[in-house]
Amino acid sequence: MFSFTGKEIRDLIISFIVIALGFTILYSNGDYSNVALIFPVVMIGVGAGFIFHELGHKFVAMHYGYYAEYELWPTGLLIALVSSFFGFIFAAPGAVVIFSNGMEEKTNGIISIAGPIVNIILGLIFFLILGSLGSFGDFIYTEMGAIVYLICVLGTRINFFLAAFNLLPIPPLDGSKVMSWSVPIWLVTFAIAALLVLFFGGIL
Repeated sequence: MFSFTGKEIRDLIISFIVIALGFTILYSNGDYSNVALIFPVVMIGVGAGFIFHELGHKFVAMHYGYYAEYELWPTGLLIALVSSFFGFIFAAPGAVVIFSNGMEEKTNGIISIAGPIVNIILGLIFFLILGSLGSFGDFIYTEMGAIVYLICVLGTRINFFLAAFNLLPIPPLDGSKVMSWSVPIWLVTFAIAALLVLFFGGIL
């Protein structure tokens, strides 16, 4: 049964807010007067990307019979927030901690790759919604249409970025665990994520 503790919910909310603020600062391009306007829009894209990334790890781990709980990393949150002022963001706010006396590399690799795969799927969903906006007539030219458009653009970019970033083969990121399990699977998944970042970053 999938369950959450009060501490876990608290850690998820705090991490979500800080990461959303970091991406808001990053996308404000130094014009911090727009932070209040950008923040709610970014929260949706980041909310989907961050929350479902961590839930991907948690649910797959629990599927294998392990108890898993998200824990924030205060230092990682601070680094994410500070780095956003310098034109990039090191997004490592915390991790799903899996309580186990031992785990096979394959199982650990599958649990680790679940988060980035969720981000890739979410990025594609945001892009498909973006592509369908034209079929709603003049909706895209309305204020609400412009907001939905911006949410989808940021949702696409942020999710592909989160996938590629987390697949970097640097401990404690997911990529290092996936690579320990299978170099070919890591290479293919990372290449897909990186290409999505490059391609959609150029057309959106």
